[in-house]
Amino acid sequence: MTETPAQPLTGHALIQDLLKSLDGSPGVYRMLDDQSRVLYVGKARNLRARVSNYARPSGHSGRIARMISETASMMFLTTRTETEALLLEQNLIKQLKPRYNVLLRDDKSFPNILITGDHDFPQITKHRGARKDKGQYFGPFASAGAVNRTLNQLQKVFLLRNCSDAMFSSRTRPCLLHQIKRCSAPCTGQISKADYAATVADAAKFLSGRSTAVQETLAAQMQKASDDMEFERAAALRDRIRALTQVQTVQGINPRGVAEADVIALHMEGGQACVQVFFIRAHQNWGNADFYPRIGADIDAPEVLEAFVGQFYDTKEPPRQLILSHPLDNPDLMQAALSEKLGRKVEILVPQRGEKAELVEGAARNARESLARRMAEGATQTKLLKGLAEAFDLPAPPQRVEVYDNSHIQGTDAVGAMIVAGPEGMLKGQYRKFNIRGDDLTPGDDFGMMKEVLQRRFKRLQKEDPDRTLGLWPDLLLIDGGAGQVSAVAQIMSEYGVQDIPMVGVAKGIDRDAGKEEFHRVGQRPFALRHNDPVLYFVQRLRDEAHRFAIGTHRAKRAKSVGATPLDEVPGVGAGRKRMLLAHFGSAKAVSRAGLEDLKAAPGISSTMAETIYAFFHEKG
Repeated sequence: MTETPAQPLTGHALIQDLLKSLDGSPGVYRMLDDQSRVLYVGKARNLRARVSNYARPSGHSGRIARMISETASMMFLTTRTETEALLLEQNLIKQLKPRYNVLLRDDKSFPNILITGDHDFPQITKHRGARKDKGQYFGPFASAGAVNRTLNQLQKVFLLRNCSDAMFSSRTRPCLLHQIKRCSAPCTGQISKADYAATVADAAKFLSGRSTAVQETLAAQMQKASDDMEFERAAALRDRIRALTQVQTVQGINPRGVAEADVIALHMEGGQACVQVFFIRAHQNWGNADFYPRIGADIDAPEVLEAFVGQFYDTKEPPRQLILSHPLDNPDLMQAALSEKLGRKVEILVPQRGEKAELVEGAARNARESLARRMAEGATQTKLLKGLAEAFDLPAPPQRVEVYDNSHIQGTDAVGAMIVAGPEGMLKGQYRKFNIRGDDLTPGDDFGMMKEVLQRRFKRLQKEDPDRTLGLWPDLLLIDGGAGQVSAVAQIMSEYGVQDIPMVGVAKGIDRDAGKEEFHRVGQRPFALRHNDPVLYFVQRLRDEAHRFAIGTHRAKRAKSVGATPLDEVPGVGAGRKRMLLAHFGSAKAVSRAGLEDLKAAPGISSTMAETIYAFFHEKG
């Protein structure tokens, strides 16, 4: 008699069985399905106690019940403290993107203003990313536009330089910014080191919130200049005071009782959520940003907000205060985790009255209005995707549309571009560019370029998502071109066995006029949509966005290649030495013709490096 192999345990039974080997340590657990895909990541002060809740056959919300039923295995990792477990949990959620967790989908970095600290005449500039450079940082600002507007006004007020160190050292006369009173021209000695340092200190005071003192100083200087009958200097100081006032006016709400905080408000509606974050630094409002975390239908506000806060500050430095619209599930734990990360106390508040409550109310109003706009746009987008399915005979409205285009000038600096659209609009985080590599391509061979792009795309998809379960595969391909392009792409799709993906070529049609587009499909006659069809406008928008992205990518590549010189190929010559050589000799051609002794005499070039450079160009010649 043959024994029937025992069925592997799943769901409640599996979890009940796993409890036997668990203890009461703090840690992180992962729930996985039968394909070993992570369904959920959670933390626990006591792993055994927390996981035992899932072993109960009833009393769960619909979302948790579905998650338990899909669980085929679990993974556990113990930590020393619950705080460590919280930090690890949020890190794993961002990496693994589990289906049943609240997920922050847009984790962008925010720009800062940097006053450099490694130069006698510091530069004021925009900075994004890790704070590795020496200097004073002020921020974050909500957008690059907010930084640029502030920098523009600060240039008028403090006349600090924004040029690079290399440009600074190479100037022999003041640049245009000095002529239009945006820079004091320290590069050519128009201002002393001491006076420039004083203006740097004033700029730092203003960005730290001590603007009153700066204004009083400028006003006193203006009065003195007027008394001394230096009317041109007095007028310049008056303009600087006006610019300073304009910065403060643009900033809008400037809370008196809040020096440094992020105001975070959540609004949930219709299974969607919007989190609005206002950045308050130095008693000044430095802008706001909205986020749309992925949530489940039966999840509550404290859980959403706690997940958002944990993931948002995983790669960002938290301020001294977080002012929230809703309490967190574990406020003490989150406060301890953020304080440990920052190295000083972080306070989490949920104000009920006063100025802080008014700030939260303003952020909540923004969150509510932003979500309403997004839901309205989403409804329109859903309708357009449904129309796309009807126009192109698709089995269902596409959830992921990929649009491809190429850009080049007579075959040079050729790039391919892919944009992605879905129910939430343009998914810019998933756009991709392709530097065309094919050595055997004829310059301007658009068919060959498109074939290379699609080959690389399908090869990557088959490697990263062979079972098509991660949502990476398109439901529709739109190709810029007519019958020839469609035929070339169809050949590639056949080679990779993905002919089941619908693909449509969009050709300009008669006279290449917008509105007369023809649509080409494999084995079918081309057709057109009526001139005023919203779906036609939608396709035009998608095609134009792909074209814009392709051209932008091509221009960036061309600009980079224009700036390239033979020096880039010399071993050991990096950006710094390249700047020194160009500043000393004037051009790459002059470097290539220089004698060995001339190279040795160049600043920053050792005898060994001079020999390397000389040998490189001598052998090349």
